[in-house]
Amino acid sequence: MPLYSNAEKVIREHLELVRLGQKPLRVTIGELSRGQLDSLNEQRKKAGFDPLNGLIFFRGMHVHKSRILEDCYTVDDVVDQIKSAFSEASTAHLSPKMSSLRNPVPRADRYGNQVRDEIALECFANHPRAELFSVIPKGDSNKPRCPQKAEGLQLEAFAQEIATSPPG
Repeated sequence: MPLYSNAEKVIREHLELVRLGQKPLRVTIGELSRGQLDSLNEQRKKAGFDPLNGLIFFRGMHVHKSRILEDCYTVDDVVDQIKSAFSEASTAHLSPKMSSLRNPVPRADRYGNQVRDEIALECFANHPRAELFSVIPKGDSNKPRCPQKAEGLQLEAFAQEIATSPPG
């Protein structure tokens, strides 16, 4: 299995540390399968990049910001997304923007979507290891409700109303 047996626990702990404003240390949570690694390294070689060793580490700062704070996913949602993207069925891809691992098999999420999960890998800063930089649930047209965004919009509308209303 590409994800280590303790990966879910580590992911949860790191996301909690980020929530508390801390900067977690990088921890290896898994590795690419032989087929995924060979495919990605072949694509990297054609693009003129050095090969990776297949180890994937996690910090969680960008995942927390993009999926939990911005998209309002829960930690459980994020763990499901990462586990799905790390599936044996997932295929490695290299594009001008990123290296990724994509699960072609749709997964039913908690919001009524059939998503295909993808992880974006950061492959240069800590070469030859790659960082699980982000996770993307492709096809998530029904997103979770964001109470903090709704409150922010209400406060913004209230501030706008006060700013434009005549004094007195």
